[in-house]
Amino acid sequence: MKSRLPVADLEAHARQRREAGKQASERRLERERGLARRAAEWLGEDLIEVVEFRAQLTLICQLERIHGLLTWLRDELEFDMLVDVTAVDYLKLEGDYPERFAVVYHLANTVREARLRVRAYVPEEDPRIPTASDVYKSAGWAEREVYDMFGLEFDGHPNLIRILLPLEYSGHPLRKDYPLRGRGERDNFPVIRRGREDEA
Repeated sequence: MKSRLPVADLEAHARQRREAGKQASERRLERERGLARRAAEWLGEDLIEVVEFRAQLTLICQLERIHGLLTWLRDELEFDMLVDVTAVDYLKLEGDYPERFAVVYHLANTVREARLRVRAYVPEEDPRIPTASDVYKSAGWAEREVYDMFGLEFDGHPNLIRILLPLEYSGHPLRKDYPLRGRGERDNFPVIRRGREDEA
C-alpha cells in the first residue's frame, strides 16, 4: 500500500538552507563593512589599516586611540559585547610589523548581528596599553590572561595579577622566545596525588 503523504526532497531543502545561509552571511558582512567605514572615518589619521580576511574585518589603530575607539564603538555603534581580548607576538612571524606585539579585541553588536576586531600594536620596550575594563567589564579577566601569558601590562586595570599561572612564576609562556619545554619551572611544582592510595 502506497503512502499518500508527500515525499520530502531533502537535497533541495539542503540547497535552500545553504543558499539562505550564504545570503545571510553576505548581508552581515555588508553591515560590518558599513560599521567599519564609520569607525575608520571617526579615527581619521589614527587609522593604520582596515583588513578584511575570510569575511572578517579588523580595524588597526594607533595605540593612543584604542581606549577612545572602544568607548566610541560601544556608545555610538552599539558594540555591546566584548567577546575576547588576546595578543599576538610577531617575533617569528614573516612580514613587516611595526611592533613586536599587538593586542586584539573581538567585539560583537548583538542588536545588528555584527562582529568587528580591533587591533593595536604594542612596543616591546614598553609593553603597556590602557585597560578596557572600564569600557567592558568582561575585559578584566581576559586582560589578566594576556598579562599572564604575554607580559603586556594594562594601565588602569583594577587587579592586574596572574590568572593561570602561580604568582611566583617567572616568564610568559606565549611569547615566541619562551622555550617550548619551559625553563624547568614544572620541576619545582608540588605533586598532587588524587585517587587510590598507594598500596604499601
